[in-house]
Amino acid sequence: MPDFFDRYINQVEDIEIMEALTTHATLEGYLPLETLNALDGKRYAPGKWTIKEIIQHIIDTERVITYRSLRFARKDKTTLPGFDEELFAQSADAEDRTIPDLLKEHEAVRKSSIALFQSFTDEMLLQEGICFNRTISVLALGFVVVGHCTHHFNVVKQSYLPLIHSVS
Repeated sequence: MPDFFDRYINQVEDIEIMEALTTHATLEGYLPLETLNALDGKRYAPGKWTIKEIIQHIIDTERVITYRSLRFARKDKTTLPGFDEELFAQSADAEDRTIPDLLKEHEAVRKSSIALFQSFTDEMLLQEGICFNRTISVLALGFVVVGHCTHHFNVVKQSYLPLIHSVS
């Protein structure tokens, strides 16, 4: 298990990659739209992201991870850099979007990710590459996609949900 990425991979139950990607295909599977809307604009601490910024981060990260997966599946041995998630968040203008719009984009990105991973042979899934100075397989990156999303929604449930439950 690659360090750094293991914190995401360990969030996913012991199932096949296609089952993981499809079982966790929508963000509304983590929290219903009415709850996501109730969290709109809230931050549990200064400098923390809003729910829209979190969703945009999940979308952006999935795109980055699946791009890495494609490169490694195609036997590209170029070392890929990390990315500045804070810069991405500051530059995305997620607050100017609606939650349903962000959910629709995530759904489209996930459908694309599923199609990409369906196209990989067993050999491709086992290909490895280096990103963020760590060696990781295409298969592991697929589990990072799902686990990263799960990680963030666990934080939302723990740190953001009390914000809407305490005002009732």
